[in-house]
Amino acid sequence: MQLDPGRLATLASLPFLLLEAPYVKTTLACLLLFFCLNVGIGQSQEPAAGNAPVKADTLTLPPGKATPKEDWSSPSLKNSHLKITEVLNGGADESTTYTSEMIQITWRAGDPIYLFVILPKDHPKPPVILYLYTYPEDTDRFMNDDFCGFLAKGGYAAVGFVSALTGQRYHDRPMKEWFVSELQEAVGSTVHDVQMVLNYLTKRGDVDMTRVGMFGEGSGAAVAIMAAAVDPRIKVLDLADPWGDWPDWLAKSTLVPENERAGFVKPEFLKRTAPVDPVAWFGKVTIPVRLQYVGEPGITPLVAQERILSAAPPQAKIIPHKDALAQFQTAKLKFFDWIKDQLRQDTR
Repeated sequence: MQLDPGRLATLASLPFLLLEAPYVKTTLACLLLFFCLNVGIGQSQEPAAGNAPVKADTLTLPPGKATPKEDWSSPSLKNSHLKITEVLNGGADESTTYTSEMIQITWRAGDPIYLFVILPKDHPKPPVILYLYTYPEDTDRFMNDDFCGFLAKGGYAAVGFVSALTGQRYHDRPMKEWFVSELQEAVGSTVHDVQMVLNYLTKRGDVDMTRVGMFGEGSGAAVAIMAAAVDPRIKVLDLADPWGDWPDWLAKSTLVPENERAGFVKPEFLKRTAPVDPVAWFGKVTIPVRLQYVGEPGITPLVAQERILSAAPPQAKIIPHKDALAQFQTAKLKFFDWIKDQLRQDTR
């Protein structure tokens, strides 16, 4: 069987992460927390019941499980019944300018999420930005002191996690089931996760929930578009290289292995993914938006990029590719200034 490089990167990330000196302290905390919760209590190593492959639009688990029902056919939580069932603190790091917490939070059976909450010092109830990077990126960047300081600079809170079926959330599944083969689940679940994270932040009470922004890259940008379309708590949207327009994306994306592509362009597969296509939701976004394609067409082919750009709402600030690339190469340390400036203003 041919293995997709993205899936291999996801599975191989942890050993190499341990070799990165700045990450060791928090990484060991992650491993200790995972061991205590999933091995020390005698959990079976058999796949969890809640992780069995599901091809329908809804996921229903046996009685007593943490997830009674989840509807992947809608980005909204309206027809899903997710509730926070467990919040565990995996440790905190502190620098002169920020504190960083790693939280294990659960609202879906068999799918605990590692949530990184970075708070600037001397800024009570700061604005908050959610950061969601593309598949198959993991959470290692949120364990880097310099990166955390970069996010908190200027008095902003930052919250990071990974999408469903990515990084530490990819387990108890056969290798043939991965982010793209389970696209409706991966995207639909993660859009719900964004809203559940916002629910959690509201309960914490230490960030300003009237000034919430979201940055998304690649698949994370696709998720961000739909989350902003259904959740008015998100006030600003910053998008880099968003995926979308699934019929064209699945037919031409370089991320899709050729030996699997035929199954992804069948009518029944496209029918399942249509409700979670950001192209269908982008026009419903009414908040400030910045959209730019920094990378060359490939993972998101040019035809899909054009469809996404044409679906953008009128208020969107679209940065032409050559300008976006030049700005990114020359001003990386100012990349998040735009979304921070938007939140500094009164966006309510």
